Amino acid sequence: MTGVSDGESVSLDLLKKKMAEFAQERDWDRFHSPRNLLLALVGEVGELSEIFQWKGEVPKGLPDWKEEEKIHLGEELSDVLLYLVRLSDICGIDLGKAALRKVELNAIKYPVGMCKGSSKKYNSNNDNDTL
Repeated sequence: MTGVSDGESVSLDLLKKKMAEFAQERDWDRFHSPRNLLLALVGEVGELSEIFQWKGEVPKGLPDWKEEEKIHLGEELSDVLLYLVRLSDICGIDLGKAALRKVELNAIKYPVGMCKGSSKKYNSNNDNDTL
């Protein structure tokens, strides 16, 4: 159904292309302004949040979740990702490059020697911030 075999990764470029085609085929480009896409993205983040709302802390891998709960989670995560990819495309931002740049900036901002094993943000102005 996806056109991608198991074990094969999916690139942001492929998602961007698929989302652009999807919108164009439906004549939705005129509705895909940055503002509209951002508001749709926020709505989807809200739906994603609802899944976790009353569950308390959840262990990695979701071992106690039913398969249908995991499928629902995957759908909501996908909605968030797809709107984010579409928003970045409409804004002319290379999301992959921007994300890599942000990781590099964070590595400088939060040096291992100052942050390793701590949930506190390293900040030379205020050492009481937390991540």
